Amino acid sequence: MSLFTLLDEHHPRAGRFAMGIEYDGSRYYGWQRLKEGPSVQQALEEALARVARQPIEVFASGRTDTGVHATRQIIHFDTPVARAQKAWVMGGNANLPADVRIQWAVPVSDDFHARATATARRYRYLIFNSSMPPALGHATMTWHRSPLDEQRMHAAAQALVGEHDFSAFRAARCQSSTPWRHVHFVDVTRHGPLIVVDVQANAFLHHMIRNIVGVLLAIGDGRRTVEWCAQVLASRDRTQAGITAPPQGLHFVDARFAGKDVLPETPLGPTPLLFLGEWTGEREVPIGEYLRTTARMQRHGLGETPAASCDEK
Repeated sequence: MSLFTLLDEHHPRAGRFAMGIEYDGSRYYGWQRLKEGPSVQQALEEALARVARQPIEVFASGRTDTGVHATRQIIHFDTPVARAQKAWVMGGNANLPADVRIQWAVPVSDDFHARATATARRYRYLIFNSSMPPALGHATMTWHRSPLDEQRMHAAAQALVGEHDFSAFRAARCQSSTPWRHVHFVDVTRHGPLIVVDVQANAFLHHMIRNIVGVLLAIGDGRRTVEWCAQVLASRDRTQAGITAPPQGLHFVDARFAGKDVLPETPLGPTPLLFLGEWTGEREVPIGEYLRTTARMQRHGLGETPAASCDEK
Protein backbone atom coordinates (compact mmCIF):
# COMPACT_ATOMS: atom_id res chain seq x y z
CA MET A 1 0.00 0.00 0.00
CA SER A 2 1.48 3.33 -1.05
CA LEU A 3 0.53 6.70 0.38
CA PHE A 4 -2.04 7.11 -2.41
CA THR A 5 -3.56 3.62 -2.63
CA LEU A 6 -7.30 3.86 -3.16
CA LEU A 7 -9.44 2.55 -0.32
CA ASP A 8 -11.72 -0.34 -1.25
CA GLU A 9 -15.40 0.64 -1.10
CA HIS A 10 -16.99 -2.28 -2.96
CA HIS A 11 -16.25 -5.31 -0.77
CA PRO A 12 -17.76 -4.96 2.71
CA ARG A 13 -16.78 -7.66 5.17
CA ALA A 14 -17.14 -8.50 8.83
CA GLY A 15 -14.54 -10.07 11.11
CA ARG A 16 -11.24 -8.75 12.42
CA PHE A 17 -9.63 -5.53 11.19
CA ALA A 18 -6.28 -3.93 11.96
CA MET A 19 -5.76 -0.16 11.81
CA GLY A 20 -2.85 2.24 11.88
CA ILE A 21 -3.55 5.21 14.15
CA GLU A 22 -1.82 8.57 14.53
CA TYR A 23 -2.51 11.00 17.35
CA ASP A 24 -1.29 14.06 19.17
CA GLY A 25 -1.54 13.02 22.82
CA SER A 26 -1.33 16.53 24.27
CA ARG A 27 -4.90 16.72 25.54
CA TYR A 28 -5.40 13.03 26.36
CA TYR A 29 -4.83 11.02 29.53
CA GLY A 30 -2.99 8.45 27.43
CA TRP A 31 -4.21 5.58 25.29
CA GLN A 32 -6.28 3.63 27.81
CA ARG A 33 -9.88 4.50 28.59
CA LEU A 34 -10.10 6.17 32.03
CA LYS A 35 -12.85 7.67 34.16
CA GLU A 36 -10.97 10.86 35.01
CA GLY A 37 -10.42 12.27 31.54
CA PRO A 38 -10.39 11.81 27.75
CA SER A 39 -8.38 8.97 26.21
CA VAL A 40 -7.46 8.00 22.66
CA GLN A 41 -9.11 4.61 23.09
CA GLN A 42 -12.40 6.24 24.04
CA ALA A 43 -12.28 8.59 21.04
CA LEU A 44 -11.65 5.70 18.64
CA GLU A 45 -14.26 3.38 20.10
CA GLU A 46 -16.92 6.08 19.95
CA ALA A 47 -16.03 6.97 16.34
CA LEU A 48 -15.98 3.35 15.13
CA ALA A 49 -19.21 2.60 16.96
CA ARG A 50 -20.92 5.25 14.85
CA VAL A 51 -19.66 3.55 11.70
CA ALA A 52 -20.73 0.09 12.90
CA ARG A 53 -23.91 1.37 14.60
CA GLN A 54 -23.05 -0.82 17.56
CA PRO A 55 -20.34 -0.87 20.28
CA ILE A 56 -16.76 -1.56 19.17
CA GLU A 57 -13.89 -2.55 21.49
CA VAL A 58 -10.34 -1.89 20.26
CA PHE A 59 -7.01 -3.40 21.37
CA ALA A 60 -3.68 -1.60 20.92
CA SER A 61 -0.06 -2.63 20.47
CA GLY A 62 1.02 -0.32 23.31
CA ARG A 63 -0.48 1.82 26.06
CA THR A 64 0.94 5.31 25.84
CA ASP A 65 0.89 7.61 28.85
CA THR A 66 -0.58 11.09 29.33
CA GLY A 67 0.78 13.55 26.77
CA VAL A 68 2.59 10.91 24.67
CA HIS A 69 2.04 10.82 20.89
CA ALA A 70 1.88 8.15 18.20
CA THR A 71 2.44 8.04 14.45
CA ARG A 72 1.85 4.30 14.01
CA GLN A 73 -0.16 2.87 16.85
CA ILE A 74 -1.56 -0.48 15.66
CA ILE A 75 -5.00 -1.54 16.86
CA HIS A 76 -7.42 -4.33 16.05
CA PHE A 77 -11.13 -4.89 16.60
CA ASP A 78 -13.80 -7.47 15.78
CA THR A 79 -17.10 -6.64 14.16
CA PRO A 80 -20.06 -8.74 13.02
CA VAL A 81 -21.14 -5.81 10.84
CA ALA A 82 -19.88 -5.83 7.26
CA ARG A 83 -18.25 -2.56 6.21
CA ALA A 84 -15.82 -1.74 3.41
CA GLN A 85 -12.29 -0.52 4.06
CA LYS A 86 -13.21 3.01 2.97
CA ALA A 87 -16.13 3.14 5.41
CA TRP A 88 -13.91 2.32 8.39
CA VAL A 89 -11.21 4.85 7.44
CA MET A 90 -13.27 7.76 6.12
CA GLY A 91 -16.24 7.20 8.40
CA GLY A 92 -14.01 6.78 11.43
CA ASN A 93 -12.05 9.97 10.68
CA ALA A 94 -15.26 11.92 10.10
CA ASN A 95 -16.24 11.13 13.69
CA LEU A 96 -12.83 11.69 15.29
CA PRO A 97 -11.36 14.92 16.64
CA ALA A 98 -8.65 16.48 14.47
CA ASP A 99 -5.83 15.27 16.76
CA VAL A 100 -6.62 11.56 16.16
CA ARG A 101 -6.52 10.01 12.70
CA ILE A 102 -6.95 6.55 11.16
CA GLN A 103 -4.22 6.06 8.52
CA TRP A 104 -5.39 2.72 7.10
CA ALA A 105 -7.56 -0.31 7.82
CA VAL A 106 -7.06 -3.87 6.56
CA PRO A 107 -8.77 -7.19 7.28
CA VAL A 108 -6.58 -9.62 9.23
CA SER A 109 -6.77 -13.22 10.37
CA ASP A 110 -8.51 -14.19 13.59
CA ASP A 111 -5.18 -15.00 15.29
CA PHE A 112 -3.80 -11.48 14.77
CA HIS A 113 -3.74 -9.56 18.04
CA ALA A 114 -2.37 -6.01 18.22
CA ARG A 115 -0.96 -6.61 21.69
CA ALA A 116 -0.34 -10.33 22.05
CA THR A 117 1.36 -10.99 18.69
CA ALA A 118 3.55 -7.87 18.68
CA THR A 119 7.26 -8.78 18.69
CA ALA A 120 8.67 -5.24 18.75
CA ARG A 121 7.66 -1.71 19.66
CA ARG A 122 9.62 1.33 18.58
CA TYR A 123 9.62 4.84 20.04
CA ARG A 124 11.43 8.05 19.18
CA TYR A 125 12.09 10.77 21.76
CA LEU A 126 12.66 14.30 20.39
CA ILE A 127 14.82 16.86 22.21
CA PHE A 128 15.10 20.45 21.00
CA ASN A 129 18.60 21.46 22.11
CA SER A 130 18.91 25.24 22.04
CA SER A 131 19.33 28.17 24.40
CA MET A 132 15.76 29.26 23.59
CA PRO A 133 12.64 27.06 23.55
CA PRO A 134 10.72 26.60 20.28
CA ALA A 135 7.34 28.18 19.65
CA LEU A 136 6.42 25.72 16.89
CA GLY A 137 6.29 22.08 17.90
CA HIS A 138 6.74 22.79 21.60
CA ALA A 139 4.02 20.24 22.45
CA THR A 140 5.76 17.42 20.55
CA MET A 141 9.37 17.75 21.73
CA THR A 142 11.28 18.43 24.94
CA TRP A 143 13.48 21.51 25.28
CA HIS A 144 16.93 21.20 26.85
CA ARG A 145 18.81 24.48 27.20
CA SER A 146 22.35 23.17 27.95
CA PRO A 147 24.52 21.90 25.04
CA LEU A 148 24.23 18.14 24.59
CA ASP A 149 26.89 15.81 23.22
CA GLU A 150 24.88 13.25 21.26
CA GLN A 151 27.96 11.06 20.73
CA ARG A 152 28.38 10.62 24.49
CA MET A 153 24.67 9.87 24.79
CA HIS A 154 24.81 7.26 22.04
CA ALA A 155 27.89 5.58 23.49
CA ALA A 156 26.30 5.40 26.94
CA ALA A 157 23.04 3.98 25.59
CA GLN A 158 24.74 0.94 24.05
CA ALA A 159 24.96 -0.61 27.54
CA LEU A 160 21.17 -1.01 27.38
CA VAL A 161 21.11 -3.13 24.21
CA GLY A 162 20.25 -6.79 24.83
CA GLU A 163 18.16 -8.66 27.39
CA HIS A 164 18.43 -7.07 30.84
CA ASP A 165 16.65 -6.44 34.11
CA PHE A 166 15.47 -2.82 33.69
CA SER A 167 14.32 -2.29 37.30
CA ALA A 168 16.42 0.90 37.50
CA PHE A 169 14.38 2.42 34.67
CA ARG A 170 10.97 1.27 35.88
CA ALA A 171 8.27 3.47 37.42
CA ALA A 172 7.20 2.63 40.97
CA ARG A 173 3.62 1.87 39.86
CA CYS A 174 4.61 -0.34 36.92
CA GLN A 175 2.32 -3.37 36.80
CA SER A 176 4.47 -5.71 34.72
CA SER A 177 5.16 -9.12 36.24
CA THR A 178 8.83 -8.97 35.21
CA PRO A 179 11.44 -6.19 34.78
CA TRP A 180 13.23 -8.10 31.99
CA ARG A 181 13.08 -6.62 28.49
CA HIS A 182 15.04 -7.09 25.28
CA VAL A 183 16.22 -3.78 23.80
CA HIS A 184 17.03 -4.27 20.11
CA PHE A 185 18.80 -0.97 19.56
CA VAL A 186 19.19 2.56 20.95
CA ASP A 187 20.43 5.23 18.54
CA VAL A 188 21.06 8.85 19.48
CA THR A 189 21.48 11.23 16.55
CA ARG A 190 21.50 14.98 15.95
CA HIS A 191 19.81 16.90 13.13
CA GLY A 192 20.64 20.56 13.70
CA PRO A 193 19.15 21.52 17.08
CA LEU A 194 17.04 18.34 17.16
CA ILE A 195 18.37 15.29 19.01
CA VAL A 196 16.56 11.99 18.51
CA VAL A 197 16.68 9.01 20.86
CA ASP A 198 15.43 6.05 18.78
CA VAL A 199 14.62 2.86 20.76
CA GLN A 200 13.18 -0.50 19.79
CA ALA A 201 12.48 -3.41 22.16
CA ASN A 202 10.18 -6.36 22.53
CA ALA A 203 8.23 -4.27 25.07
CA PHE A 204 8.75 -1.48 27.59
CA LEU A 205 8.14 -0.97 31.28
CA HIS A 206 6.13 1.97 32.60
CA HIS A 207 8.16 5.17 32.03
CA MET A 208 11.14 3.07 30.87
CA ILE A 209 12.04 5.22 27.85
CA ARG A 210 11.50 8.51 29.66
CA ASN A 211 13.74 7.31 32.51
CA ILE A 212 16.40 6.24 29.99
CA VAL A 213 16.25 9.68 28.37
CA GLY A 214 16.60 11.30 31.80
CA VAL A 215 19.86 9.42 32.32
CA LEU A 216 21.13 10.22 28.80
CA LEU A 217 20.41 13.94 29.24
CA ALA A 218 22.61 14.05 32.35
CA ILE A 219 25.39 12.31 30.42
CA GLY A 220 24.94 14.48 27.33
CA ASP A 221 25.35 17.78 29.17
CA GLY A 222 28.34 16.54 31.19
CA ARG A 223 26.76 16.13 34.62
CA ARG A 224 27.48 12.40 34.53
CA THR A 225 30.04 10.10 32.91
CA VAL A 226 29.37 7.86 29.92
CA GLU A 227 29.80 4.85 32.22
CA TRP A 228 26.98 5.99 34.50
CA CYS A 229 24.26 4.49 32.27
CA ALA A 230 25.74 0.99 32.64
CA GLN A 231 26.13 1.53 36.39
CA VAL A 232 22.47 2.53 36.75
CA LEU A 233 21.36 -0.53 34.78
CA ALA A 234 23.49 -2.85 36.90
CA SER A 235 22.15 -1.36 40.15
CA ARG A 236 18.56 -2.44 39.39
CA ASP A 237 17.60 0.45 41.68
CA ARG A 238 15.36 3.26 40.41
CA THR A 239 16.75 5.68 43.02
CA GLN A 240 20.17 5.45 41.37
CA ALA A 241 18.86 6.87 38.08
CA GLY A 242 17.99 10.42 37.13
CA ILE A 243 14.80 12.31 36.35
CA THR A 244 11.89 11.07 34.28
CA ALA A 245 11.99 13.06 31.05
CA PRO A 246 8.77 14.94 30.12
CA PRO A 247 6.11 13.07 28.13
CA GLN A 248 5.69 15.47 25.19
CA GLY A 249 8.92 14.40 23.48
CA LEU A 250 7.89 10.72 23.25
CA HIS A 251 6.36 9.23 20.08
CA PHE A 252 5.23 5.65 19.40
CA VAL A 253 6.42 5.13 15.81
CA ASP A 254 6.28 1.44 14.91
CA ALA A 255 5.19 -2.06 15.91
CA ARG A 256 6.20 -5.41 14.41
CA PHE A 257 4.19 -8.62 14.46
CA ALA A 258 4.56 -12.37 14.24
CA GLY A 259 2.31 -14.32 11.89
CA LYS A 260 1.24 -14.23 8.27
CA ASP A 261 -0.66 -10.93 8.21
CA VAL A 262 1.02 -8.14 6.23
CA LEU A 263 0.27 -4.60 7.37
CA PRO A 264 0.73 -1.50 5.21
CA GLU A 265 4.10 0.22 5.41
CA THR A 266 4.18 3.93 6.20
CA PRO A 267 6.89 6.61 6.53
CA LEU A 268 8.49 6.48 9.96
CA GLY A 269 7.52 9.52 12.00
CA PRO A 270 7.08 11.77 13.76
CA THR A 271 6.56 14.55 11.22
CA PRO A 272 9.82 16.50 11.91
CA LEU A 273 11.77 13.34 10.93
CA LEU A 274 9.97 12.42 7.71
CA PHE A 275 12.83 13.95 5.73
CA LEU A 276 14.98 10.96 6.76
CA GLY A 277 13.00 8.83 4.34
CA GLU A 278 12.82 5.73 6.56
CA TRP A 279 9.76 3.51 6.43
CA THR A 280 8.30 1.26 9.09
CA GLY A 281 9.64 -2.25 9.47
CA GLU A 282 13.15 -1.52 8.18
CA ARG A 283 14.98 -2.47 11.39
CA GLU A 284 15.40 -6.13 12.25
CA VAL A 285 13.88 -7.85 15.27
CA PRO A 286 16.69 -9.94 16.82
CA ILE A 287 15.92 -13.35 18.24
CA GLY A 288 15.80 -13.28 22.03
CA GLU A 289 14.50 -15.59 24.69
CA TYR A 290 11.07 -13.89 24.53
CA LEU A 291 10.77 -14.76 20.81
CA ARG A 292 11.80 -18.35 21.44
CA THR A 293 9.15 -18.57 24.16
CA THR A 294 6.60 -16.92 21.85
CA ALA A 295 7.24 -19.51 19.14
CA ARG A 296 6.85 -22.37 21.60
CA MET A 297 3.60 -20.95 22.99
CA GLN A 298 2.14 -20.38 19.53
CA ARG A 299 3.02 -23.94 18.44
CA HIS A 300 1.17 -25.33 21.45
CA GLY A 301 -1.75 -22.88 21.36
CA LEU A 302 -1.03 -21.46 24.80
CA GLY A 303 -2.46 -17.99 24.24
CA GLU A 304 -0.84 -14.64 25.00
CA THR A 305 2.88 -14.19 24.63
CA PRO A 306 5.33 -12.73 27.18
CA ALA A 307 5.39 -9.49 25.17
CA ALA A 308 1.65 -9.16 25.69
CA SER A 309 1.92 -8.83 29.46
CA CYS A 310 4.01 -5.66 29.39
CA ASP A 311 2.91 -2.13 30.25
CA GLU A 312 4.62 0.05 27.62
CA LYS A 313 4.77 3.80 28.13
